[in-house]
Amino acid sequence: MSVDTPRRIVLLRHAKAEWSQDSDHERPLAERGRKDAPVAGRKLVDSGIVLDLALCSTAARTRETWKLAVHEMPHRPRTVYEERLYEASPGELIAVINETPDDVHDLLVIGHNPGMHAVADALSESAEGDALARMNRGGFPTAAFAVVEFSGSWKGVEHGVGKLVEYWTPND
Repeated sequence: MSVDTPRRIVLLRHAKAEWSQDSDHERPLAERGRKDAPVAGRKLVDSGIVLDLALCSTAARTRETWKLAVHEMPHRPRTVYEERLYEASPGELIAVINETPDDVHDLLVIGHNPGMHAVADALSESAEGDALARMNRGGFPTAAFAVVEFSGSWKGVEHGVGKLVEYWTPND
């Protein structure tokens, strides 16, 4: 695969989590989250995105979101549980994305806000239709995802490199 091949980054925020006495890292999904996560997985399938690699935060709510979403997919991508995605800043998220091997075409990152929203916004120099306006107006609710398309190597992912081609929330 050429480094000039169009690539996609899917940024998925975990589904709705319970507020509990457990540590933040160990918070499980709420009932609504357990309903929304499979819907997000089906929507990704309907979008025609065939993921090559999923990078998932090690937090319980992101792992559970991924388990429910991937169950809806006909093809299970290689999954890496990445501690650095938990509470990651936009710069830290981009650094992790930069480590993606160039044989990966479509990458999924499952993480947390405010990082998911900030990275989707930072990477998107332009957008299809009103996707960027909708994302910035409505925020980045739980189980929402953004798809950013770009050309080039993963090492070259930086602010303004891509185009926001899709933004979806469970309320759409």
